[in-house]
Amino acid sequence: MSEDPIYVIDIEGLVKRYKGRVNPTLNALSLKVERGSLFGLVAPNGAGKSTTIEIMCGLKSFDSGSVKINGLSVKDSLSVIKTIIGLVPQDIALFPSLTGRENLRVIGGIYGIDSVELKPRIEELLAQFGLTNSADKPVNEFSGGMKRRINLIAGLIHRPQILILDEPTVGVDAQSRNLILEELVKINRGGTTVMFISHYLEEAETICDRVALMDGGKIVLEGNPAELTKQHPDCKNLESLYFKLTGKQMRDTYE
Repeated sequence: MSEDPIYVIDIEGLVKRYKGRVNPTLNALSLKVERGSLFGLVAPNGAGKSTTIEIMCGLKSFDSGSVKINGLSVKDSLSVIKTIIGLVPQDIALFPSLTGRENLRVIGGIYGIDSVELKPRIEELLAQFGLTNSADKPVNEFSGGMKRRINLIAGLIHRPQILILDEPTVGVDAQSRNLILEELVKINRGGTTVMFISHYLEEAETICDRVALMDGGKIVLEGNPAELTKQHPDCKNLESLYFKLTGKQMRDTYE
């Protein structure tokens, strides 16, 4: 492993098949994410995004190929990898009966953060995401947008080098969506590599410096959003370009 690999996420020829399905969910997927980038992986539901995330984080096995995080193989160095990545899942991964602040204390403790460091870190992040005044309410009383924001904080609390987000703005109000996107840009500019995974092409086009369009378990196009649309003058934005390349058939009905 190099001391400082350029690609902090390096996936080569990744294949994943599920029993009973004709087509592989991941079909020789190859993907590289440069250190310090705000990278968007964009695809509709059913295209393999969540499977890719689960494999990257060691939550799911794969049939063939290789996955390296910061130069480390997920098969051989998962315990180290878990300390440098922050995962923000699509499902709210919190204890609903605990308050927001209590949840963050528990999660910080799981990461082994010293209580002297943890308390100001929690307060810093609550303020950053506009949750200071709501932090002592049970999470099950939070609005959808508040749950999304506290879910994001949980993935940031240990200061990860790489932040991976699966649909972080699903089901949120416009104000929460705007705040989340703005803060992700700031977090990235502070030095954290951000992998933003979504089916909202408009969001990726707005904040990402590089995007990969995924379909059928593989990457069909990759590059800077503005440059990609410039190369296809008949497409006014990333969404129209995606539909041009892949059509409009539903992916979640594939077998």
